[in-house]
Amino acid sequence: MANNDAVHAHQVRRRQTASLMRWLHIYLSMVSFAILFFFAITGLTLNHPDWFANRARTTQLKGTLAPNPAKPGPVETVDQPALVASLRRAHGLQGTPGEIRVDETQCSVAFKGPGYSADAFVDRETGEYELTETRLGLVAVLNDLHKGRDSGRLWSWIIDLSAGLMTVVSLTGLVLLWFVKRRRVSGFLLAVAGGLLALAIYFLWVP
Repeated sequence: MANNDAVHAHQVRRRQTASLMRWLHIYLSMVSFAILFFFAITGLTLNHPDWFANRARTTQLKGTLAPNPAKPGPVETVDQPALVASLRRAHGLQGTPGEIRVDETQCSVAFKGPGYSADAFVDRETGEYELTETRLGLVAVLNDLHKGRDSGRLWSWIIDLSAGLMTVVSLTGLVLLWFVKRRRVSGFLLAVAGGLLALAIYFLWVP
């Protein structure tokens, strides 16, 4: 009797585990579908840039900052947040400002974003500036998002989350396969064969 109870309890645990793995596999796949699809498509755009037209557009701009946040004086007198805000306001600049360089006569600010850059040089005496803005097109934006280049901390978290979701979806798929007796051996053999094939290609054909 005790043995039957133990067998029954084991079967219940198996069913519960299989049900949980199926639930996780299905619903995490659906939750992560859009982001996984995005990374799949942008894998192609990264690997085959010649397949996709990508026209860069560069704009040269000039102007004068008034009031002048970069007025002459010690380096510490430059109001860097106001300088960035003034340039953004004047031309609707995108991206994140990088290091602001200041010397006795000039300030420079570089804005970087996915598929985007803007470089401004400001004369401290007059407040006049020259700005070069470059937009690399939609494909470049998508590629930079795939790589996490100049895309900010929140997008970096999205990349980490998508990596975690892909890992969980893959592992739950393997666990589900374990419960399918008829397909268990062939399924795991195919998984191992796929991994070995990738390693063989790497060692034999990758320069």
